[in-house]
Amino acid sequence: MSHPFMEKLAAELAGVGVATFRYQFPYMEQRRRIPDQPTVLTATVAAAARRAAEAAPGLLLLAGGKSMGGRMTSQEAAQHPLDGVRGLVFFGFPLHPPKQPGTKRADHVTKVTVPMLFLQGTRDELADLKLLGPVCAKLGSRATLHVIETADHSFHVLKKSGRSDAEVLRELAETTVSWAEGIEEIK
Repeated sequence: MSHPFMEKLAAELAGVGVATFRYQFPYMEQRRRIPDQPTVLTATVAAAARRAAEAAPGLLLLAGGKSMGGRMTSQEAAQHPLDGVRGLVFFGFPLHPPKQPGTKRADHVTKVTVPMLFLQGTRDELADLKLLGPVCAKLGSRATLHVIETADHSFHVLKKSGRSDAEVLRELAETTVSWAEGIEEIK
């Protein structure tokens, strides 16, 4: 939760009027290297969504996260609707392990009933866009894929892109708020 990327992203989101509710999985809180079992991870997501809904009644509530946090959020949302959550945002969805392309990790997203925003870099070794694009296309209007040119899984961009990491963070925040405004209009 205090990772520099998460802190910078939260600050960028705040800059465009999006409040964040950050939390940690138990294994991170306990400084263990091995993640908790998926049931513990998804239960943590559900508890955080409930707490966020209580803390900010009346606000448009989105859930999601970076990498595994986003995937655990989508897994929980596929099993049980998250309290008050109107959309999911994935900052680098981990579609597959590095150098092991596949789509099995996204099988559950067909059961998610709320709109989803996938923010992905073209150099993300955990999400081959040739595979993620069709996954999103299958979801139809429930999925939006926003691609960041030359960005990796951490949203670092190549120097030759002419952009800075800070500019990419700003794009992530602005894209999120623009997409969220579309959800609010559907209400």
